[in-house]
Amino acid sequence: MNASRSILAFLLATSFSTVVTAADVVKIAITGPFSGGSAPMGVSMRDGAKLAISQINQNGGINVGGKKMKIELIERDDEGKNDRGALVAQEISSMGDISAVIGTVNTGIAVMGDKYYVEKGIVKIITPAAGSASMTQWSKAGTKDLPIFRFASHDGIQAQMVVEKALKLGFTNVAIVHDATNYGVSGRDDLIEQINRQRGKLKVVSVEKFAIGDKDMTGQLMKAKSAGAQAILIWGIGPELAAVAAGKEKLGFKVPMIGGWTLSMSNFIDTAGAAGNGALMPQTFIEDESIARAKPFIQAYHKAYGVTRIPSPVSAAQGYDAALLLAEAIHEAGSTTPSKIKFSLENLKVTVKGAIADWKKPWSTWNPSNVESHEAFRRATTVMGKVQNGRVVLADPSEKFVLAGTTAK
Repeated sequence: MNASRSILAFLLATSFSTVVTAADVVKIAITGPFSGGSAPMGVSMRDGAKLAISQINQNGGINVGGKKMKIELIERDDEGKNDRGALVAQEISSMGDISAVIGTVNTGIAVMGDKYYVEKGIVKIITPAAGSASMTQWSKAGTKDLPIFRFASHDGIQAQMVVEKALKLGFTNVAIVHDATNYGVSGRDDLIEQINRQRGKLKVVSVEKFAIGDKDMTGQLMKAKSAGAQAILIWGIGPELAAVAAGKEKLGFKVPMIGGWTLSMSNFIDTAGAAGNGALMPQTFIEDESIARAKPFIQAYHKAYGVTRIPSPVSAAQGYDAALLLAEAIHEAGSTTPSKIKFSLENLKVTVKGAIADWKKPWSTWNPSNVESHEAFRRATTVMGKVQNGRVVLADPSEKFVLAGTTAK
């Protein structure tokens, strides 16, 4: 194949030229918000996973029990809506020939929809949804045999990092501002839990919320300002984050925004403009070609999709690596049966080299008393990012070594 041809062009050129039967393919579903306010995350995750899958298919597919099998994708747009997401999960889980699912951006959708996958025993890798409730619902329920895995730095980790950053910057009084979604409420609770662990070092002087679609945050910000907040700790999923940044600037309220990883989304950065500069957030991946292990993925993504900036780099890289891990699990299982794939994901033998890290047994056998048994990320594999002139950069350049290829386990 001519090297100058894009991966998408290759897929389009070959999709009608080869006839395969159902027995020759592994069916994997990808779900997420491919439209609406969360679309930068959903589209980036989907396209990152599709990039990995197209590379696997170009190399002949997955070796399953000595037979090469191509991956066939089933895509569903949940629109970032809880009810729609639950219907998508119900539909996919009833198909009968789906081996696994990758996706979900919104915590509420995972909470409402993943029960259908659990009931049918269908393997799902959640990415990039980070809300704690996505996984803690199963530990709280005492679920004995869980086919749900997560591939994202969860909010427990992120809230810890946000609070640590606020303390490192010397703040003593902070306001919490969050959206009214499951994700925002869960993030608020994680922040409060982490702040309480500091035993009085950090005081919450104001807790305010906003709804999806709100454009004027003056009321919430005035309360935070009058209460003496030195920083805004923020948790939200959509472009409303930009309205908070704009509101701060309008009020002359010059305090930093420190929040969840969604502050790295293009619809925050582009909408906020200069008002978004300095926003701080945890990141598992930085779109920086000077990071050697990230460069091939970044360049391949740019070329495949004709962009010069990934809408949500974290989502894209996590989608890519999740697809690679799933493919390896199917290979090691020697089967497309979900229960066997689940066992392989818990017991991966091979280190999978991804865009984010070298993944060595990122998950272990599910233990209801230890939700992290099905969580891939730890604090050590997450860094702080900062918005700077339309892009996210490392907040602390000395942390570059974290993204250089440290084995994740």
